[in-house]
Amino acid sequence: LDEGKVRELLLEAQVLPGVLRAIATPGTAKPWHVFRANYLSKPRIDGGVAFWRENAPLLVQARETFGVPEELIVAIVGVETVYGRTTGSYRVLDALFTLGFEGQNRAAYFQSELEELMLLARDGIVDPRTVKGSYAGAMGWPQFMPSSLRRYGVDFDADGRVDLWSSPADIIGSVANYFRQFGWQTGADVVLRATVRETSEAGSLVSLGVKPAAGRQQFDAKGVTTERPLKDGELASLLLYEGENGAEYWAGLDNFYAITRYNRSQNYALAVWQLARALSEARSRASW
Repeated sequence: LDEGKVRELLLEAQVLPGVLRAIATPGTAKPWHVFRANYLSKPRIDGGVAFWRENAPLLVQARETFGVPEELIVAIVGVETVYGRTTGSYRVLDALFTLGFEGQNRAAYFQSELEELMLLARDGIVDPRTVKGSYAGAMGWPQFMPSSLRRYGVDFDADGRVDLWSSPADIIGSVANYFRQFGWQTGADVVLRATVRETSEAGSLVSLGVKPAAGRQQFDAKGVTTERPLKDGELASLLLYEGENGAEYWAGLDNFYAITRYNRSQNYALAVWQLARALSEARSRASW
C-alpha cells in the first residue's frame, strides 16, 4: 500500500455516531420468535422464488461446482439484503474507521478490515470514497466484509472482476464458494429438532456453544432426544431459542455451524435455514 494514499484516505474518513449506536444493538439480539417473523415473511419468500426463477441456471451451476444447495444461496441473499434492495447506506470507509478507532469491541478486527478495504481499492475492485454498505462495513448483495470479498469472492461470469453489486453470477458463485470454504457438507442435515426432559440437565450442553461438540451418548445422558438419532461419530450442539410459546431446542450439526461462519448469531443461522426450506417448498408449489 502507498503510505501517502493511506494517509489521504484516513484523513477523509469520518466518525459516524450512528454506526456506534447500531453495533451496540444488533438486530440479531432480538428474541427468536420476533427475529424469525422478520425473515420468514411472504415478501421475502416471494422475492426469493422470483430470484431463484430468474437465476436458475446459475444456481444449478453453483450447486454443481461448489456442492451448496440453491435454496441456501437464495436464502442468504434474501436475509442479507432482500435480494439487493437494502445493501446499506453507510460509507464503508467511515464505518470501518469508526469501529476500528472509536468502537469498544473488536477494534483490531475492524482495523484489519479497513486494511482489506484499502487493498481492494489498490486492486481496483472498489472505490473506497464511494462504496457503501452496512454499519459493520459489509458490502454488496451478499454483504461480504472486505476480507471475505478478497478471499472468497468469485468471478463466476468470467468477465475479469468480482462484482457483488450487479452480477448475479458473481453474487451466487461467491456465496456458494464461501460455504464450501467453511466446510459445507453436500447432502448432510443442517439442524434437528430436539426434546429436553429436564432443562437443568440440558443446560450443560447448551453452554458448550454453537460448535458441534457432543455426541449421542452425551445427549442421551442429559435426557435430550433428537428427531432422528445422532449417528455414530456425529457431533451436535444443543441450541436454546426463545419461542413464542416458550423454550425451543434444536441440535445444530456441522452444516448449521457452517452457516454461523457467515454470521455468528444462532438466530441468524436458523432463520437462514428455515427460509431456505420455505423457499424450496414455495418454489415446488409454484412449479405446479
